[in-house]
Amino acid sequence: MSQIVDDERLLGERLQHLRTERRWSLTELAEASGVSRAMINRVERGVSSPTATILGRLSGAFGMTISQLLDEGQRGEAPEPASLEQATGVQRGATADHWTDPETGYRRRPVSSAEFPVDVTEVVLPAGAHVTYPASAYAFLRHCIWVVEGALRLDVGGEPTTLGAGDRIELGEPAEVTYANDSEQPCRYVVVVARGRAVRE
Repeated sequence: MSQIVDDERLLGERLQHLRTERRWSLTELAEASGVSRAMINRVERGVSSPTATILGRLSGAFGMTISQLLDEGQRGEAPEPASLEQATGVQRGATADHWTDPETGYRRRPVSSAEFPVDVTEVVLPAGAHVTYPASAYAFLRHCIWVVEGALRLDVGGEPTTLGAGDRIELGEPAEVTYANDSEQPCRYVVVVARGRAVRE
């Protein structure tokens, strides 16, 4: 069963594994992601926790979704199911893993498993918080965002759009995207990402 990385040491090991697997130096990853060598080094050593924006830049450099970058289950074979619930695909919400941005409190929880053909992630964005992802995080993906509770302001390539509960939007060409919650209540939304499908040829 896959497991989201929510420990600085494990995330650092995951990042270093992905970098060495590609035979990239720290400098090469820094140039590809726009994240400084010093920050990458601190994350790999487990002494610094990356923000959501930094994760977006790193995942874009690797050509992965953020879920894939965080998902420890992407490494190697998944173990045999330990129970009937796991065998039939049932996952209890109370035991679901999640990752929280240390800077904003933005929290993401995977809904789908690593083996599922699309990433489905539940996100809770605290009141007054905002998170920005670079265009590289969307270069090879298709995104659909569905707001479940609260209000979400999306700034896609400089064009703002406000979504309320029940609203959804599909992102098109790769562009920098800011997710912002201007209200006094948390906003909960679901992000569905089709992996490995290019937005444009």
